Formats: sequence, C-alpha cells, structure tokens
Amino acid sequence: MFRLLMYLIPLALTIYAFIDCLNTPEDEAKHLPKIAWVFIILLFWIVGPIAWLAAGKLRTPPAGGRTPSEWHRNHRMEYVAPDDNPEFLNSLKAERKNDEALLKDWEADLRRREEELRRREAGEEPTGD
Repeated sequence: MFRLLMYLIPLALTIYAFIDCLNTPEDEAKHLPKIAWVFIILLFWIVGPIAWLAAGKLRTPPAGGRTPSEWHRNHRMEYVAPDDNPEFLNSLKAERKNDEALLKDWEADLRRREEELRRREAGEEPTGD
C-alpha cells in the first residue's frame, strides 16, 4: 500500500500543478514563460510541481478578478442589483405595458361575448362584428 502511495502522491501533485499551470494566464506566470513551466513540471516529476506551486505563479488575485480565458477577460460584466439596473427596470415597464394591453384585449373580448350571450338569451339575431 505504501509503495502505491509513493507513486500516486507525486502523480497527483504533477497533474494538479500541470492543470494549474495551463489555467494560469501568461502574464501571471513568474520568473519563466508559461511553456517553460509546463516542461519543468512534466520533466522533473517531483521537483517541478513543487517549484511551480512555490514560485511559478502570482498567488495574489488581481483587482477585479481574472479568468484564464481570453474571451472572458474581454467580456467581463459588472453585476448590478436589479433595483439599480436601468435595463432591468425598463424591461419591467415594457412587460407591464404588454400585460396591460393583453388585459384590455381580454376584457374587450369578454364584453363582446357577454353581449352575444345576452342577445341569444333575448332571442335576437347576433350581429356580425
């Protein structure tokens, strides 16, 4: 069992460091280019991952946050509470107007049907509207 752990722990450390290196933006890799860190991690099985974790990456998060993807860096959104978001408030106004118009149509249809029902009960001929 201990022999197996002697291989699994360094392998897990290497895999973790490798994935961490790949997900790190290029400008956050310290001392060497990111591709050099990848080779160090893969070639020097125990020392490479430890070196990466100790000295290879800028560990303080930058202000405003970061993601490894270039698309996400260029399309970052600032979240605003719904009460302060003018687009959300305008969408509520538009929905309210649509709902009011729909309600008016339903009320007009209901009045028309009630009038037709009254005419049928009174024995009058329905008018073609």
